[in-house]
Amino acid sequence: MALASSQRPIRLVVRDDLRRRRLTVLLRLPLALPLLVWLVLRGIAALAASVVLWAAVLAHGQAPSALHGFLAGFVRYGTQVGAYLFLAADPYPWFRCQQGYPVDVEIDPPARQGRWSAGFRLLLALPALVLAAALGSGFSANSPGTRAGEDGGGWWSLASGGAASAAAVLTWFASLALGRAPRGLRDLVAYALGYGAQAYGYLLLLTDRYPSADPALAERYAELPAHPVRIRVEDDLGRPRLAVLFRLLLALPHLVWLALWALAALPAAVAAWAAALFTGRVPEPLHRFLAAFVRYSVHVFAFLYVVGRRFPGFTGRPRYGIDAEIDPPRRQRRWRTLVRLLLALPALLVNAALAGVLLVVGVLGWWYALVAGRMPEGLRNLGAACLRYDAQTTAYLALLTDRYPYAAPVLREREPEAAPETPPLEPLGEAA
Repeated sequence: MALASSQRPIRLVVRDDLRRRRLTVLLRLPLALPLLVWLVLRGIAALAASVVLWAAVLAHGQAPSALHGFLAGFVRYGTQVGAYLFLAADPYPWFRCQQGYPVDVEIDPPARQGRWSAGFRLLLALPALVLAAALGSGFSANSPGTRAGEDGGGWWSLASGGAASAAAVLTWFASLALGRAPRGLRDLVAYALGYGAQAYGYLLLLTDRYPSADPALAERYAELPAHPVRIRVEDDLGRPRLAVLFRLLLALPHLVWLALWALAALPAAVAAWAAALFTGRVPEPLHRFLAAFVRYSVHVFAFLYVVGRRFPGFTGRPRYGIDAEIDPPRRQRRWRTLVRLLLALPALLVNAALAGVLLVVGVLGWWYALVAGRMPEGLRNLGAACLRYDAQTTAYLALLTDRYPYAAPVLREREPEAAPETPPLEPLGEAA
């Protein structure tokens, strides 16, 4: 099992209430520019401090408290600026770390570190930094190990792209219209920032605990509401090296069959749209056919990106190790059916960004599984979360449900709290 968030030396804390002031949302990028300039200047100082700290860890096996505190403050401030820029928080962070800021990072005091891992820290951190960039918390010119002038926007620049940037753009429009941020998009940005804080904390030798991408770390602040399309993870982490080595070749027949199936699924989705528009419900045979297509696509991409272990079947039947559970057909609102393609555009944008994350998960997982014979649990679970969103998006487009995809990168629904037991009624005489 992945370590709980409270056991990690670098932890994200979210206290945001989702409310957004429309005027500051409208002017968010100009308001953030001075903060980004200040972050760049602090980044230059952090680069010099990180070299000194690296030498100290190599010599003594532990970071000096003063240097550790300075770099920890830099990571915290970068997280707060990123949260403000990407609309995961509303208050202005000003030019120093704000205590009690809605999105913040807790970092443990310095502890002993292995000299060997410290000596090769930049090389060891590269996979985590690549994943952080895909999530949208990528590093720029002012992070250690990058070229000067390559990206002048700070660690969390909008130009870095990634899932957080896509979520931020959509949150900007939603916040202007509603005065609050959508919960799922906020949680996606927060998760990206939390992983970025872990990655840069590891790079800057604040800890020698490798960053964890497990969505379970987001469960302290994120939620996954009940949805008609869910992901079930029952796969083990073992990966036969020979099957990993030839994974793309083995997946080719499935990719061809998936493309052929998609050609049949498109007119079926049009027929489902017409039926739902006139009757308010997708006919059972069409629903079964399209649901099997969605499940099969999950099986294929889980296998292709090393998220799943077993070679999948060609029929989309359930019980694969990484599987999509899809509820039977229900009545759908006709107005949502009428404009379904237009309504799906924001979800498609987020899904495209998460497809990039899934690609990075697959590449990193392939190398790791080829060496170790197993898939890292955090990467496997992050890949499953990306597949969940893809399945919900495809199901929404295919009229299997009118419930919108939920962007929070978590896998488990919160268990409902047990209702308090009602004490037995006392007899009237005793109650008196």
